[in-house]
Amino acid sequence: MPPRYRYEEIADDLQKRIEDGEFPPGSRLPSRRELTSHYEVTAPVIDRAMQILRVKGITETLAGVGVYVRDSPSDS
Repeated sequence: MPPRYRYEEIADDLQKRIEDGEFPPGSRLPSRRELTSHYEVTAPVIDRAMQILRVKGITETLAGVGVYVRDSPSDS
Protein backbone atom coordinates (compact mmCIF):
# COMPACT_ATOMS: atom_id res chain seq x y z
CA MET A 1 0.00 0.00 0.00
CA PRO A 2 1.51 3.37 -0.98
CA PRO A 3 2.14 5.95 1.73
CA ARG A 4 -0.66 8.44 2.28
CA TYR A 5 -0.28 12.17 2.26
CA ARG A 6 -1.01 13.99 5.51
CA TYR A 7 -3.83 16.00 3.89
CA GLU A 8 -5.56 12.74 2.93
CA GLU A 9 -5.33 11.50 6.52
CA ILE A 10 -6.75 14.79 7.79
CA ALA A 11 -9.60 14.74 5.27
CA ASP A 12 -10.44 11.17 6.30
CA ASP A 13 -10.31 12.09 9.98
CA LEU A 14 -12.58 15.10 9.49
CA GLN A 15 -14.99 13.02 7.40
CA LYS A 16 -15.15 10.41 10.16
CA ARG A 17 -15.74 13.11 12.78
CA ILE A 18 -18.57 14.49 10.64
CA GLU A 19 -20.09 11.01 10.16
CA ASP A 20 -19.80 10.35 13.91
CA GLY A 21 -21.83 13.49 14.61
CA GLU A 22 -19.09 15.63 16.12
CA PHE A 23 -19.85 18.16 13.37
CA PRO A 24 -23.55 17.73 12.48
CA PRO A 25 -25.09 18.98 9.21
CA GLY A 26 -25.18 22.76 9.07
CA SER A 27 -22.41 23.18 11.64
CA ARG A 28 -19.28 25.22 11.03
CA LEU A 29 -15.95 23.42 11.04
CA PRO A 30 -13.08 24.83 13.10
CA SER A 31 -11.10 27.65 11.49
CA ARG A 32 -7.98 27.03 9.45
CA ARG A 33 -5.91 28.35 12.36
CA GLU A 34 -7.60 25.94 14.79
CA LEU A 35 -7.12 23.00 12.41
CA THR A 36 -3.45 23.80 11.74
CA SER A 37 -2.88 23.85 15.49
CA HIS A 38 -4.90 20.68 16.14
CA TYR A 39 -3.22 18.63 13.40
CA GLU A 40 0.17 20.38 13.71
CA VAL A 41 0.46 21.08 9.97
CA THR A 42 0.71 24.14 7.74
CA ALA A 43 -2.24 26.03 6.25
CA PRO A 44 -1.74 24.61 2.72
CA VAL A 45 -2.14 21.07 4.12
CA ILE A 46 -5.46 22.06 5.72
CA ASP A 47 -6.54 23.80 2.51
CA ARG A 48 -5.89 20.60 0.55
CA ALA A 49 -7.86 18.51 3.06
CA MET A 50 -10.75 21.01 2.86
CA GLN A 51 -10.65 20.76 -0.93
CA ILE A 52 -11.11 16.99 -0.72
CA LEU A 53 -14.16 17.35 1.56
CA ARG A 54 -15.62 20.02 -0.74
CA VAL A 55 -15.13 17.87 -3.87
CA LYS A 56 -16.80 14.92 -2.09
CA GLY A 57 -19.79 17.18 -1.38
CA ILE A 58 -19.38 16.87 2.38
CA THR A 59 -18.72 20.55 3.05
CA GLU A 60 -19.31 23.91 1.46
CA THR A 61 -17.27 27.07 1.86
CA LEU A 62 -18.88 30.45 2.36
CA ALA A 63 -16.28 33.08 1.46
CA GLY A 64 -15.28 35.12 4.47
CA VAL A 65 -17.58 33.12 6.74
CA GLY A 66 -16.21 29.59 7.04
CA VAL A 67 -16.56 25.96 6.04
CA TYR A 68 -19.86 24.26 6.85
CA VAL A 69 -21.03 20.66 6.82
CA ARG A 70 -23.61 20.29 4.08
CA ASP A 71 -27.14 19.56 5.21
CA SER A 72 -27.31 16.61 2.85
CA PRO A 73 -23.97 15.27 1.59
CA SER A 74 -25.75 13.51 -1.27
CA ASP A 75 -26.96 16.86 -2.69
CA SER A 76 -24.71 18.32 -5.35
